Amino acid sequence: MDEGKAARPHWWSRPQEAPRDQDATAPSAPEAPAPVPQTDQPAAAEPDATPDARPDATPDGAERVSLSKDTPAPPAVPPAPSVPPSEPVPENPYATPVAGVGHPVPGAGPQPPQHPADPYGTPPYGRPGPWAPAPPVQRPTVPPPPPAQPHDPWAPPVQAARPTSVHGRRGLVGAVVAAAIVAGLVGGVAGAYIQRQDAGTGITLPQAPADHGGRAPGTVAGIAAATLPGVVYIHVKGNGEEGTGTGFVLDAQGHILTNNHVVAPAASSGDISVTFSGGATHKASIVGRDAGDDLAVIKVSGVSGLKPLTLGNSESVRVGDPVVAIGAPYDLEGTVTSGIISAKDRPITASGGAQGGGEVSYVNALQTDAPINPGNSGGPLMNAQAQVIGINSAIRSADNGSPDGAGSQGGSIGLGFAIPINQAKRVAEELINTGKAVHPVIGVTVDMRYVGDGARIADQGTNGAPAVTPGGPGANAGLKPGDIITQVDGEPVHTGAELIVRTRSHTPGDHIRLTVKSGDAAPRTVDLVLGGSTTG
Repeated sequence: MDEGKAARPHWWSRPQEAPRDQDATAPSAPEAPAPVPQTDQPAAAEPDATPDARPDATPDGAERVSLSKDTPAPPAVPPAPSVPPSEPVPENPYATPVAGVGHPVPGAGPQPPQHPADPYGTPPYGRPGPWAPAPPVQRPTVPPPPPAQPHDPWAPPVQAARPTSVHGRRGLVGAVVAAAIVAGLVGGVAGAYIQRQDAGTGITLPQAPADHGGRAPGTVAGIAAATLPGVVYIHVKGNGEEGTGTGFVLDAQGHILTNNHVVAPAASSGDISVTFSGGATHKASIVGRDAGDDLAVIKVSGVSGLKPLTLGNSESVRVGDPVVAIGAPYDLEGTVTSGIISAKDRPITASGGAQGGGEVSYVNALQTDAPINPGNSGGPLMNAQAQVIGINSAIRSADNGSPDGAGSQGGSIGLGFAIPINQAKRVAEELINTGKAVHPVIGVTVDMRYVGDGARIADQGTNGAPAVTPGGPGANAGLKPGDIITQVDGEPVHTGAELIVRTRSHTPGDHIRLTVKSGDAAPRTVDLVLGGSTTG
């Protein structure tokens, strides 16, 4: 037994009362811990310990009490009440026999207590105390077997799994690997073959066959196809200036109509060249020009196969009609744009700037949202029947707000203006026949500085001349200086420029009706016949 190591007490090894005829008294135990008594289940001895060895003295020389299984150990303290002898003592199933120490002999009667009584009454496995038991020995626990499954009499018999040998599994894996290698080789050979077959031709994508047919006459493409052969592109040099524009063929003799501000730099001297849609270029000369209407006629000579355009009637134009504009914006020849007529009878005044000599034109224009840009000037505005209904002349520019197609380089903002073909036809005929254009006039001088509503007749004309020409249409109708004209043919007139524009839209000799206010008198209506004024 190890010194100082307490034996494990059990509930069945409680101390019992000694026989009455024996002396239960023993000398008091010294203060040092008493030797551990022998029990019916001793603690495991060290490998070098001998069960029968009983040394006669302690290390300090004191006499040690020798204990045996036949002599009860003297208690160190008064014995506690023992268990009655009749109480059976259960056998310890975990006890391990040790040489020299055994279990109580059956039939030998009550056994004496095997250890001194615990004076503190510490129960086994209770709270630690001076004689608290050592922790229980941890023994390996074998898990219980799983519960048996109930037998199903109707279940099919279970087939025993066939054992797979290591050699069988290795053969199966080898077969799978070999099949994968063969499949990879076959796929690679097939891919290489297909690639070699396609290497010569490359990838061919599906495509619709070419359509060389024409287009319907009313479509934009149909209108462009019918119009482009008669459109020309004009390049002008002269007076230290250079510019480009557009025009179109009027007849087989080579007359071409364009804007005055396009050819004005070469009015006195310069060079004008014309390029046709087929690419041929020819020299041209000025036949006549009209700054007031911003129109001019030039001519090419010795050119055959010309394609004159058909002139329409601007009186038939309605707001919302589709139109196509053709020209060379920014020198991009053959440009086709489309839109609609967004307004009619739009009175505009446009200045030719440096190229037009600063002359102002008055136009009762057609307004369109077809994109028109610098270089489109003089080009045709076509209707759905491929007929010319206007001459593209001006734009409302986004940069300076001036409706000047020549002096401004701003792009289109959807506000383009064209001279109605009816007015352009009359002026072109006059320029071709006489070299001069005749403007319809009322025979009065308009006060352009008047800021009130209407067109006011000036108090005095240019260079001291009378404001109302004696014997002219206005004088014959009773107009006087200071009168304010508010309507022409029932249409309101708000400024002097609008009065000129409304008048220019007519032909000399036409009858018009004016609404006039004289001082505080009530407005009156007068009829007059337009006269003519030659310019050139």
